[in-house]
Amino acid sequence: MVLATLVIMVAAYLLGSVPTGYLLFRLFRKEDIRESGSGNIGATNVLRSGGKGLGAATFLLDMLKGCSAVWLGAFLGGLLLPHCPVRDTESLAALCAVLGHVFPVWLGFRGGKGVATSFGVFLVAAPWAALAAIGLFALVLTVSRYVSVASILGAAGFPVFAWFFNRLQTGGGRPAFFIAVQIAVPLIIIAKHHQNIRRLLAGTEARMGARKTA
Repeated sequence: MVLATLVIMVAAYLLGSVPTGYLLFRLFRKEDIRESGSGNIGATNVLRSGGKGLGAATFLLDMLKGCSAVWLGAFLGGLLLPHCPVRDTESLAALCAVLGHVFPVWLGFRGGKGVATSFGVFLVAAPWAALAAIGLFALVLTVSRYVSVASILGAAGFPVFAWFFNRLQTGGGRPAFFIAVQIAVPLIIIAKHHQNIRRLLAGTEARMGARKTA
């Protein structure tokens, strides 16, 4: 059981750790995204440093690797841990995929902030809550033009949406570990925005469309 759990963790982590923003920027701009803008490898910095196309591609691929990690966790769980609830193996894979994106071994454990990958993992594991959270993200971004504020509020709102939709559902249940991951992942996202929070408090955070990067 321990070995099977480790296999799922490592597989999900490695999938999540693929630095898509870094690779796309290297491929199309022949530059290191870590030396541009904020130095972050996520979609926002790629968009600001390399254009809308690269930014959208980064978000999409980061989201898809999150989706794939959860599917992989469910598949491996069915093969290696047939008596374990599928929600638990999905949740384990989701958490490890986000950690892989945020702390990729390939880039010295300095990765992105996990927004797109987290959306991907929960789009599979908790789709209605994920869609509600991304809707809140879009609304806040439209009103404020702060990507950081939209990301933080979207992450903070996700556990609330997940709890709400869980109450509406009948049957299926939600294991304790699944609920814990629904809380832990948003906390990781918020923690990764600590520098943005400082800039927001100081009034120096850049809005979307501004020249200064966040």
